[in-house]
Amino acid sequence: MDVILLERVAKLGQMGEVVSVKDGYARNYLLPQKKALRANEMNLAAFEQQKAQLEARNLESKKEAESLAEKLDGQQFVIIRSASDAGALYGSVSTRDAADAATEAGFSVDRKQVVLSRPIKELGLHTVHVVLHPEVEANIELNVARSPEEAELQASGKSIQELAAEEEAAAEFEIAELFDDIGAAQLDDMDEGAEAPAAETTETEGDED
Repeated sequence: MDVILLERVAKLGQMGEVVSVKDGYARNYLLPQKKALRANEMNLAAFEQQKAQLEARNLESKKEAESLAEKLDGQQFVIIRSASDAGALYGSVSTRDAADAATEAGFSVDRKQVVLSRPIKELGLHTVHVVLHPEVEANIELNVARSPEEAELQASGKSIQELAAEEEAAAEFEIAELFDDIGAAQLDDMDEGAEAPAAETTETEGDED
C-alpha cells in the first residue's frame, strides 16, 4: 500500500513523502496512529493544504520533546523486583514498568515511547531507549535491584556478582571467627585442666613433709 507520511517515521521517510509499505503495517499502525494517509489524489490535495499547519505542529512538538530530552537523558530510575541469588528475575521488566518509573520521578513518558532492545530479566543496570518524538530520542538507565540498599550499591558501580562475592566472603569471615572463638575456648579449658593436677601434686608434697 502507498501512503503519505504525516511525520518522520524511522526507516521509512520524512513528512510528506509517499512510500510503499505492507498492508498490515499501514492498517494496524500507520493509519490508526495518524502517522500516514492512504496515497490518493484527494489525500494528496488535503495534505498540501494542511502541510504548513502540520509542519508548524511538528516543530512545536519537537521543541517540547527536545526540552524533555535534555532533562530525561542519562537519568537513572530504580525498579525493585524479586530475584534469585544468581540475579535472575522472577518475571521481567516491561516498557510499562520503565514508563511508570520515569513518570513517578516527574517525567511524562508513555510506555509506547519506551524501546527495549531485549527483555530485562536480570538484576543490574540496563540502558533503555526512549523515543520522545520522531526526531528526538533519549536514553535512561534502569537500576533493577531487590532492595533500595542493593540499588545504591549497584549505582556505585558494583555488579550483582561482586555483591554476591562480598556477601559470601563476609559469611566465611563470620564462620572463621566463630571457629576461632571455639578454638580459644577449648584452649582455655585445656589450660584449666592442666593446672588442676599441678595443684594436687603440691598438696601431696605438703602432706609428706
